[in-house]
Amino acid sequence: MYRSDHRAGVCRLHGPATRWLSAGFDGGYTEGEVAYNVTVPEGFDRTDLATYARERRREAEFGDGPTLLTGVEQQHARGARLDSVTAIATAGVSNPAGLPMDLDDGPTEPTEPKSGDRPPKPGTVNVLLATTRRLPDGALASLLALVAETKAATLLHETGVPGTTSDAVIVGSARDGERAQFAGSATAVGRAARACVREAVRGSLASRYADRSLPESVADAAYGVETTVRADVFEPSDTPK
Repeated sequence: MYRSDHRAGVCRLHGPATRWLSAGFDGGYTEGEVAYNVTVPEGFDRTDLATYARERRREAEFGDGPTLLTGVEQQHARGARLDSVTAIATAGVSNPAGLPMDLDDGPTEPTEPKSGDRPPKPGTVNVLLATTRRLPDGALASLLALVAETKAATLLHETGVPGTTSDAVIVGSARDGERAQFAGSATAVGRAARACVREAVRGSLASRYADRSLPESVADAAYGVETTVRADVFEPSDTPK
């Protein structure tokens, strides 16, 4: 079983030896027992993110492991568990990333992000999720995509936007667990992951916005971006043998 706790602004999801896949700043596949979510202070402007994360983990007397950063305080972290899956989420949407579908015909000018490539602002929706089933690397990547998809669907329902400018996900599978070949939405792992992400994200949103209002739009938010540019659609060419 995976467990979660936090201190000194650092939340950890820990359990058995695990294969992790992170979409965070130090992303990729790693092996270990723990993944982390770290709250950064207001006005955070460090660019040496790996060094900063290591410092914060050590201050909390925690070890190494893949790490995400957020402006959301860990008191608003919420977890959910179903069958083999455990998820922890922190959710803030002061930097929404809108994706309008009903665009006027013709070219449009890009809107400049209010946060760009800078470190996380007070928003960010981060999810740590692990399963006690053992997944091959391809299924672990599929699980990461499923978690991101579920996060987006949940946020669309709750806030009207699919994410923020700095969302990130870490997923993991136990190395000594019962093998599962796939992790899509029709599998036991995928079904449990979708439910856990939905409940954890909604729980964190309810906590963080218990005494404040959600932004009503991207324009209403302190930071954020709306993708109004259009891409060119093409049909792949039919190449003769």
